Amino acid sequence: MKPMIACCGLVCTDCPAYKATQANDVALAQATARQWSEQFHVEVKVEHVWCDGCVVEGKKCAHCGKCEIRACAIKRKVATCAACGEFDTCSTLSSLHAMMPAAKETLGSLRG
Repeated sequence: MKPMIACCGLVCTDCPAYKATQANDVALAQATARQWSEQFHVEVKVEHVWCDGCVVEGKKCAHCGKCEIRACAIKRKVATCAACGEFDTCSTLSSLHAMMPAAKETLGSLRG
């Protein structure tokens, strides 16, 4: 399967929420909700985990549905932030990348 890259550089197709949704795997969705609740110190309910991916039509997990980075990329009509002229100076993106450096690496590889 070809990787689906979110606007921010996370790989949707590697995400447990995406995997749970595609396989209709309730146990994986429940485990993901527990993991994210612990990891991010907020209550994540299983119904907020289901996601078909950031960049396609369909279900969005609670965060992806209201993600500032995703909304900005849509507004600017770029597939990912790698194509944005403000990539190097975006404080919202750099905050996410501080927590998830793999997403920054993914976007860096797209920039060439």
